[in-house]
Amino acid sequence: MEETIIRFEGVSKQYDERDPAVLKNVSFEIERGKFYTLLGPSGCGKTTILRLIAGFTAPSQGNIYFNGKVINNLPANERQVNTVFQDYALFPHLNVFENVAFGLRIKKMKEVVIKEKVAEALKFVNLAGYENREITEMSGGQRQRVAIARAIVNEPQILLLDEPLSALDLKLRTEMQYELRELQRRLGITFIFVTHDQEEALAMSDEIFVLNGGIIQQSGTPIDIYDEPINRFVADFIGESNIVKGKMIKDFEVEISDTVVPCVDQGLNVNETVDIVIRPEDIEIVGLDRSQLHARVDSQLFRGVHYEICCYDDNNNEWLVHSTRKATVGERIGLYFEPEAIHVMRLGETEEEFDKRLESYEDSEVDHKELASPTKEMNHGS
Repeated sequence: MEETIIRFEGVSKQYDERDPAVLKNVSFEIERGKFYTLLGPSGCGKTTILRLIAGFTAPSQGNIYFNGKVINNLPANERQVNTVFQDYALFPHLNVFENVAFGLRIKKMKEVVIKEKVAEALKFVNLAGYENREITEMSGGQRQRVAIARAIVNEPQILLLDEPLSALDLKLRTEMQYELRELQRRLGITFIFVTHDQEEALAMSDEIFVLNGGIIQQSGTPIDIYDEPINRFVADFIGESNIVKGKMIKDFEVEISDTVVPCVDQGLNVNETVDIVIRPEDIEIVGLDRSQLHARVDSQLFRGVHYEICCYDDNNNEWLVHSTRKATVGERIGLYFEPEAIHVMRLGETEEEFDKRLESYEDSEVDHKELASPTKEMNHGS
């Protein structure tokens, strides 16, 4: 059974009465030993959640629980939480050893214990032998490892990371994604990572919370959120998407740009207006005779592993297609997508309503299978 380490219960945060709330009635649970990512645009409330967990600020409303106990007013230095900041917050006048040992010295630990713990922390982040190196001599990636070592040397139950990769170049950022994920697995503690980069979130997380406007729009595994976005914002923010208006004809049939196509969705109202999401990599360019939609190529970019083709259908809906087939600007092409590639989103649906609808699908599928299959007793008696 998974153990909850952090729980937010109806938490709101308003820094100034004259300004709107940064967080609005947020509730969620964080389980021990997992890698979580808070994902969203600037100002969505993700860093505020970190500050609330760390104890740097208190909620305006609601309760925050740590291991089942309310910690709203518990001082930051009494929480088993450490933070790695975006700028690392290292002391430039101290060497690597003294930076990592700083928190232990404040706790007045014995020198022999400090040396042992610092050595262990530096070994964890692959910086053994760098104890006497000056911070100014370290690269960006090495400085980040020092900051992580300083955080984990205190043996926190939770490590908070506030956009720690944003200052790194692309190659180093990719390398550090692997390193952070592997470090979390080896340590076995809970990581809560803040980013606005959806690729980082998808690559590193066990679970993602997508925020916008102080509200958690959707939570789930990277695959769930990528394949089953709850609304237009999530679909657009997580990966590249084609999002068009559609109409539900009946279960398993939806109208897209005046064309009725099969889908896998059910349980919506007949003729209900919906948003349709189809990922660019799920669209195939085919001949006009076997296509579902006709489109004219407007532009094309070569991305290395594929061509990125922008085209418009006969109703002027824009479509982005990732294909290994080269197209020509002005060319008429056919677009084809499998039923599984179509994701139907109900307008204004909350995450709770969305989850209930998915559960009803599963229940109806089970009932259908049970009705369709003879019981063991019937088979036995025939």
